[in-house]
Amino acid sequence: MSAASELQPVPQVQPKKKDDIILSVTNISKRFQIGKRIVHALSEVSFQVKSGIVTGLIGPDGAGKTTLMRLACGLLVPDSGSISVLDMNASREPLKVQQSIGYMPQRFGLYEDLTVQENLELYADLHKVAVKDRPARYEKLLHMTGLAPFTGRLAGKLSGGMKQKLGIACALVSPPPLLILDEPTVGVDPVSRRELWEIIYSQVKKMNMSVLLSTAYLDEAARCSEVVLMHEGKMLGQDTPQDFSRKMAGYAFEAHGSQRNRRALQEALSKSKKVVDAIILGDQVRLVTRKPEQAEELSEEFSAGKEQVTVRAAQPRFEDAFISILHDCKQDGDDKQCDLILPGQVGGKGDEEVIIVRDLQRRFGDFYAVKNLSFSVKRGEIFGLLGANGAGKTTTFRMLCGLLPATSGTLQVAGHNLRVARAPARAKIGYMAQKFSLYSDLTVRQNLNFFSAAYGLRGQLQKKRIQWALDSFELAEIQDNDSNDLPLGYKQRLALAAALMHAPEILFLDEPTSGIDPLARREFWRHINALASAGVTVMVTTHFMEEASYCDKLVIMARGQVLAAGSPSELTSRYRSPDNPEPSMEDTFIHLIEEFEQRKGKDT
Repeated sequence: MSAASELQPVPQVQPKKKDDIILSVTNISKRFQIGKRIVHALSEVSFQVKSGIVTGLIGPDGAGKTTLMRLACGLLVPDSGSISVLDMNASREPLKVQQSIGYMPQRFGLYEDLTVQENLELYADLHKVAVKDRPARYEKLLHMTGLAPFTGRLAGKLSGGMKQKLGIACALVSPPPLLILDEPTVGVDPVSRRELWEIIYSQVKKMNMSVLLSTAYLDEAARCSEVVLMHEGKMLGQDTPQDFSRKMAGYAFEAHGSQRNRRALQEALSKSKKVVDAIILGDQVRLVTRKPEQAEELSEEFSAGKEQVTVRAAQPRFEDAFISILHDCKQDGDDKQCDLILPGQVGGKGDEEVIIVRDLQRRFGDFYAVKNLSFSVKRGEIFGLLGANGAGKTTTFRMLCGLLPATSGTLQVAGHNLRVARAPARAKIGYMAQKFSLYSDLTVRQNLNFFSAAYGLRGQLQKKRIQWALDSFELAEIQDNDSNDLPLGYKQRLALAAALMHAPEILFLDEPTSGIDPLARREFWRHINALASAGVTVMVTTHFMEEASYCDKLVIMARGQVLAAGSPSELTSRYRSPDNPEPSMEDTFIHLIEEFEQRKGKDT
């Protein structure tokens, strides 16, 4: 008899009725010592989570979301206050709480050197699931997640979306009354995100399961029944997303300019004292104002000379409320934007093609990671490479950066043929990888020292560029902190600064905003727009479809092939219909992927 078969099942905690309180947080405080600093992760936080619904825990980096979830799971002990989970005290009965709930941490909580099946078995052991009950449960979970064909594959060999699904399956191996998910959809494509949400809501509907999740996607927060807003360890409010949005009536607008492009118009409008937030959304610039305004008055105020700016009222969104509330939290003098101080303009003509890809292929054995890929990018353009997980985006980037040889095809970057002259091309490019490629044991300044030296900078020029990075990205105050201790948004700043140390002509950004909060994403795109205006050519991959609106041109890939190419407006216009007159980029992306998969299904 196996050890697993001898395990005694844990008495199941009965699900509560809908709207009963399943989790209660009372005056929770928690602080950590990081080096010489004391960080107040949570300060007197109180709220309640109702049974049978999805509750979102929303806030920027450093808000305390992960700390709160770990406290609720009994993995940390609070300095003060209490947390009741399923009528159990999480501090006094941590093992009982952990065996009664499902929890998926940010990094999946998987054992990557175990197979899909072995991970399920391990979690079944930990939750003391009776051996006789396992086959039926596994069958349901594998069918629900689409992982049935991959039970023998190592978890470390799965795509990001498949890892997330396996993580949820492991958390559900013993159906819990409460499921806690820490950013379950970070780093996965829109199709996988939609599938993950279908899994979550199927459990809520069929099992009356309660779900507490954190997310960096505010459109996902809007799907929750309730949201809890947090900032710098404090709770800002709890309500339905619709009630938060309703309060923004009269604050939300869309602006369209007759002369300037969208990026120039966004930059100009963001500097208005009346504007809290300005982002590019489709062909428009979406505005959130400090006070209720009239669209006609804003049109008159923003128009000047030949430039006619048309402003119209927009339907308020949860994201508008989130940004507005965070703006109100800022201290006096804390309202300035981090403007990028550029070393100078990049030379060359605007219509010059600085990246040329023709019939590019990369094969690993019999598998084509990239197949017959062709496109070109002009100087100063922002070019987006979109695709589902496993589409070949990162492989393409690595070939363009000279880090991976092409199997065949033409590959020219900054006037150099990468098949024969990788080193000269690499001197003109900057590369920001998915995981930022920082040295976690080095301080901020030490990382900048290392990367500037690696790019060949020495003496006064090196010192000057390091100081430029510290000033431009507001890193001076934390220059002696280990990079591993930085919030995700600051890691991203540092990684971008490191990629720009040698003032490259071309910048490659591989999913640079994955997992960071909306405020950090806005700041990041201000930097990228400034670089493009100075003549830097930018190639970017992203899973945030709204970010595709910042690109001049796009290529959408699947299984190493191009599905569509063009400007954001050209691509979305293809899928207009009476039912969806203004399709989003996410609608377009999902439509293209589904069409492709249907064609592939017919061919096989």
